[in-house]
Amino acid sequence: MAVGLAISSAGGRYNGKMTPFVLLSCMVAATGGVIFGYDIGISGGVTSMEPFLKKFFPEVYTRMKSDKKISNYCKFDSELLTSFTSSLYIAGLLASLFASLVTRAYGRKPSILAGGAAFLAGSALNGAALNIYMLILGRILLGVGVGFANQAVPLYLSEMAPAKHRGAINNGFQFSVGIGALSANLINYGTEKIKAGWGWRISLAMAAVPASMLTLGAFFLPETPNSLIQRSTDHQRAKQMLQRIRGVNDVEAELEDLIKANNVSKTIKHPFKKILERMYRPQLVMAIAIPFFQQVTGINVIAFYAPILFRTIGLGESASLLSAVMTGVVGTISTFISMLIVDKFGRRALFMVGGIQMLVSQIMIGGVMAAQLGDHGGVSKGYAYLVLVLICIYVAGFGWSWGPLGWLVPSEIFPLEIRSAGQSINVVVNFLFTFIVAQTFLAMLCHFKSGIFFFFGGWVSVMTVFVYLFLPETKNVPIEKMEMVWVEHWFWRRIVGDFSKDAKIEAP
Repeated sequence: MAVGLAISSAGGRYNGKMTPFVLLSCMVAATGGVIFGYDIGISGGVTSMEPFLKKFFPEVYTRMKSDKKISNYCKFDSELLTSFTSSLYIAGLLASLFASLVTRAYGRKPSILAGGAAFLAGSALNGAALNIYMLILGRILLGVGVGFANQAVPLYLSEMAPAKHRGAINNGFQFSVGIGALSANLINYGTEKIKAGWGWRISLAMAAVPASMLTLGAFFLPETPNSLIQRSTDHQRAKQMLQRIRGVNDVEAELEDLIKANNVSKTIKHPFKKILERMYRPQLVMAIAIPFFQQVTGINVIAFYAPILFRTIGLGESASLLSAVMTGVVGTISTFISMLIVDKFGRRALFMVGGIQMLVSQIMIGGVMAAQLGDHGGVSKGYAYLVLVLICIYVAGFGWSWGPLGWLVPSEIFPLEIRSAGQSINVVVNFLFTFIVAQTFLAMLCHFKSGIFFFFGGWVSVMTVFVYLFLPETKNVPIEKMEMVWVEHWFWRRIVGDFSKDAKIEAP
């Protein structure tokens, strides 16, 4: 049974190259990933800082410091604490649905601008927070910012990039997420040492730096040719933009495909209803399955709660934050490696290798913690550092597979008429399950104990098999010709039929 196909790119007839203009535009847009990553990293760090817990979550602080009877796995189990972390994702979920309408009607650029501005307001409110209500309101504004940015930025990157470099450019989004998380971990490590106890304010307020960069940069971003054609009958402007970003004058072939895609798009009045039709079934399944699987890898457990997790196994406050820095470095480097190799080896190969790597490391982490960490006391320094090494191996596996590809693949598979709606579904599912995992993890850690890693390992097994069977290779396929990969796939061709007469795929 053939589960993967080698595609002879229909985009071979497209002219163009990677231009400095595209590179600079995509670097600015990818700052949207930095704000997302910064928030993931910063929230996990400040919730392990004692002054922060003492001010906003005194119940957790008291339990951690004085309750000697409570299990190691249950010290941080607090609904209010998890609400602080996860409130952002409910706001992001709702915001991304609204962002879909803005992105389709007004373009990718206004959504990116709105995302930066909302995140900037949220960071100011959080840095100045006097009570839990200001803190949660700030988190909601951050969520609105992340919702808009995560909906628009991956689309922007995929539409601006030449087909043969689209994987590397789009993986820049996850690389930026890694840079943001690493920056947050470094800042947390520094601010935790401020004796006066207000270091957490600096950590939260510094989110304004990447937010300002994104907001100001968005003013100067060009709009994508796809969006210009979608929103105007004057195709000359889109042609000029296409010539500028491809660095050549002859862009007729690509422009013709964009116009054809737009003509189909114009007939669609209700894209969220349209995406439910049988011909879009593969894209809909991937828009739901990929972000769901990305979250049940357990990565955000590590990202949100790494310092808390390291404190659970017996490391001190400073050592826990330093360990989170180390995992951040590993994640950033592995994502950068993914950027270099994704367009050479393809999406499927990285999914498979990363999945196996994550599975093995999770089983080993769970085994070490089951054998060495009871409800009371800690583990030896040697075993604590072994867990740290295994977590780094796990993070590396995620960093070159489900991390960047979880954003890349959904952003490149939708035809123009449902692209904005499809990306919104992707973001909504991502945020929904991020919220569920974040909201339940501390309680699950308390009840499952070390079994939590076997739980997520089971899901990694399922998703790796899913990719092997059902995800076709999308490497080098032009974004407006992507329907061809479903027509020739062993399973999806039974669903969609041959609705694309000019799609040509050759088996190796």
